[in-house]
Amino acid sequence: MPHPVRPRRSVLYMPGSNARALDKGRGIPADGLILDLEDAVAPEAKETARGQIRGALKAGGYGRREIVVRVNGLATPWGRDDLAQAATFGAGAILLAKVEHADAVRQALSILSAHDAPADLPIWCMIETPLGVLNAKEIACASPRVGCLVMGTSDLAKDLNAAHTRERLPILTSLGLCVLAARAAGVAILDGVHLDLDDDEGFKFSCRQGRELGFDGKTLIHPKTVDAANEIFAPSEAEIAWAKKIIAAHAEAEQAGKGVVVVDGRLIENLHVEAARGQVALADAIAALAEAAKS
Repeated sequence: MPHPVRPRRSVLYMPGSNARALDKGRGIPADGLILDLEDAVAPEAKETARGQIRGALKAGGYGRREIVVRVNGLATPWGRDDLAQAATFGAGAILLAKVEHADAVRQALSILSAHDAPADLPIWCMIETPLGVLNAKEIACASPRVGCLVMGTSDLAKDLNAAHTRERLPILTSLGLCVLAARAAGVAILDGVHLDLDDDEGFKFSCRQGRELGFDGKTLIHPKTVDAANEIFAPSEAEIAWAKKIIAAHAEAEQAGKGVVVVDGRLIENLHVEAARGQVALADAIAALAEAAKS
């Protein structure tokens, strides 16, 4: 069964140990927030971060944003306790760090179930190691509850001994393999973060490249990048107009019993109509999210 369409153009990491950041997140126009217990939280602050995230989610005020809690890996001293406590936080999904095998997904689901997590709580998976990339398909297909793959491109580049370049050529193979895995499994996929906050043009290039590769959106590390990601990963007005035009033309041709549809000199097939419907559905979901944020 396909997952419902929802915008994930911009998904911002927020450190769970920073109460001010958790509060500020309520007013940031990102499609989603990842409340972090992993990389952004020092070892001595892990327990504090858990309590602050629980309190923030209980207080609410995040509107229709997708709220995800990233837990530490199960191989760390904190992973199991993170899952045990996050099971009842009320988050929209749990993000597992450094997933390398499908067994990690199943193990996490078992721990969540043992601690009274909702039976339909989605699991997101960080793909940030060479082994994770090579096993991306089995990870994405590990359970119907896997809802999204999230690229950890910084860790991946380190493990590959690859250079950080504007064009990201050293990791394009990895990005492509993970997009293939996500689409084969019918789950969403988010691009990795852009680390240079002073490089606005480089960030926009990375967003455009990510969209061209097939990503649904981008993970972010600073609120100032949200607007650009929202714009680049959303269908443009021209794209929406074209989508609606070919949907209407295809429907008219079907009613007339015509097997071939040509719009503005272009042959339109079912695959184009299906993609157009996806664009319109995404645009409608973005509009609904924006309208909900006003109320």
